[in-house]
Amino acid sequence: MTLAAATELAAGTNENLASISNVLIYSAMAVYTLAFFAHIAEWLFGSRSKVGRTAAALTADGAKKPGAPAVTVKNAGGTAVLERPQVVVRAAAGARDVPDGPGAHGGDEQGDLYGRIAVSLTVLAFAIEAGGVLTRALSVQRAPWGNMYEFNITFSTVAIGVYLTFLALRKNIRWLGLPLITTVLLDLGVAVTVLYTASDQLVPALHSYWLYIHVSTAILCGAVFYVGAVSTILYLFKDSYENKLATDGKPGRFATSVLERLPASASLDKFAYRVNAAVFPLWTFTIIAGAIWAGDAWGRYWGWDPKETWAFITWVAYACYLHARATAGWKGRKAAYIALIAFACWLFNYYGVNLFVTGKHSYAGV
Repeated sequence: MTLAAATELAAGTNENLASISNVLIYSAMAVYTLAFFAHIAEWLFGSRSKVGRTAAALTADGAKKPGAPAVTVKNAGGTAVLERPQVVVRAAAGARDVPDGPGAHGGDEQGDLYGRIAVSLTVLAFAIEAGGVLTRALSVQRAPWGNMYEFNITFSTVAIGVYLTFLALRKNIRWLGLPLITTVLLDLGVAVTVLYTASDQLVPALHSYWLYIHVSTAILCGAVFYVGAVSTILYLFKDSYENKLATDGKPGRFATSVLERLPASASLDKFAYRVNAAVFPLWTFTIIAGAIWAGDAWGRYWGWDPKETWAFITWVAYACYLHARATAGWKGRKAAYIALIAFACWLFNYYGVNLFVTGKHSYAGV
């Protein structure tokens, strides 16, 4: 055995697999970039002539306002029949009976083709990135989330996986593709530059089967919270757009072209609520699992370490959001702001605590 091989074996790191992992991550970034441009083409070249459903529903062109309905007269066997058009009105909770937009492709074949290419490239990039995460894990024979670099590449892989899972379940969320790919590219860019850490063994505190349980659930929760946050942001834009139309405002051409293709604000709001509500119990389990692990590793279940504190703050913020949704008068925009504050807490727990705060969780490799 050569000296180099002996040193590698002693360190417990397979440098060849670690190098392959890096190549796969960079390759995934290249394919994600192609998917990004394909999504741009989907939005640019999708037909704009097939949008306008929201405008038609909320303006006098699509439906008359309550109180002054138009009446048409038909002859039915010599008898005059009065037909009143269906009137679109606001629901009691502030929601509107507005149809969903046709999607990013604008409802035509050319835009849809670019969208399908984008999704196909996203699937390919996801497979390549997952390979990069797997080879990173094999290079050190452990879970691939022992430092911030590994957490980032795993998080972005899971986020894409959540998105593709919704598509596989035939959920029409291709409108999420462009913002998702954009932020995944930014996440990976930060990972391979600022946060990159060479493949190495774990510190003693992380040698536990709870590493697989606690951190993996935290990553999955973060990915789903991210999907909910993007939906919430788009909801706020679409709700403002619908409000402007309902009050006879004149949105700009760019806003009309983009926002008309999105689902109705009520659909976006409902989707965001459902994904946040579905993953909240898992986030609760994540905190409990972390406390049990802390008891095994440090002899106490809770010590108000910065990571523990911000995990709890995040839990409280999402609990407030879910409670607000169940309380009359706190639906819609007010609840959406709470959801975004909650996700901001999660982001600070993700980045800020590890980068700017010193505590027992400062072993993240940065």
